[in-house]
Amino acid sequence: MNEISPVTQSAAKATPTLPDAQRVTEVTHWTDRLFSFRVTRPASLRFRSGEFVMIGLMGDPNPETGKQKPLLRAYSIASPSWDDELEFYSIKVQDGPLTSKLQHIQPGDEIILRPKPVGTLVHDALLPGKRIWFFATGTGFAPFASLLRDPQTYEDYDEVIITHTCREVGELTYGAKLIDEIRNDEMLAELIGEGFADKIRYYPTTTREESPKMGRITDLMRSGDLFTDLGVPALSPETDRAMICGNMAFNLELKALFEDYGLVEGANSKPQHYVVEKAFLD
Repeated sequence: MNEISPVTQSAAKATPTLPDAQRVTEVTHWTDRLFSFRVTRPASLRFRSGEFVMIGLMGDPNPETGKQKPLLRAYSIASPSWDDELEFYSIKVQDGPLTSKLQHIQPGDEIILRPKPVGTLVHDALLPGKRIWFFATGTGFAPFASLLRDPQTYEDYDEVIITHTCREVGELTYGAKLIDEIRNDEMLAELIGEGFADKIRYYPTTTREESPKMGRITDLMRSGDLFTDLGVPALSPETDRAMICGNMAFNLELKALFEDYGLVEGANSKPQHYVVEKAFLD
């Protein structure tokens, strides 16, 4: 596992060479499998915290024609809607068509960003409630990194619970650091209101490497440990709202659990008790 290696230099603006180009301003490698990066934000881009956009790079030239096509994937925006830059959190797949290239970007490089945000992990897709749960695995933390810095999250709910399950302790670093920064951010306190961070309950777990809390979040829900540890009752459609972002098996397993609790899946067009980001695969 690599040490965290932030790169913060920004290169001077140059003429874009990619379609819908945005310039990379910062890159941080959290482990040998995970990295985050920030890019310039199109002046016209408006999005709701929790939404995603299509980003990417140009693919390899066609061996016959020499032409290149954009190679794009859905990425949740990890920065809040009020930020003047856009942040993304990504896995590294050594033979992945996109991430095998994307993991090598540096400040000053360009990426393609299609400025058409969409997604289901938005406040508008949920009915009013008392408690909001964010359930994430791996880089599924990204949309919640946005929502955790959104004033509406704290206006709408009395408690904000974020669970993050990863295989190894190092893979929790991005989320843990962000939570710590939120708790100590004077600008956010001024923007959202003093004491807003007292509403946050952070519940990280690992499934392989030893940590203070081991186990899959779904198993901890079934055993009741999750609720006992947090000192809250089990999920109820009367009080609880939830968002899910993780791998497909995780999403489906949590959906089944939510249905057992009596929660109903919602959408932008029909708000309900919980929503799932179907475009993201950890």
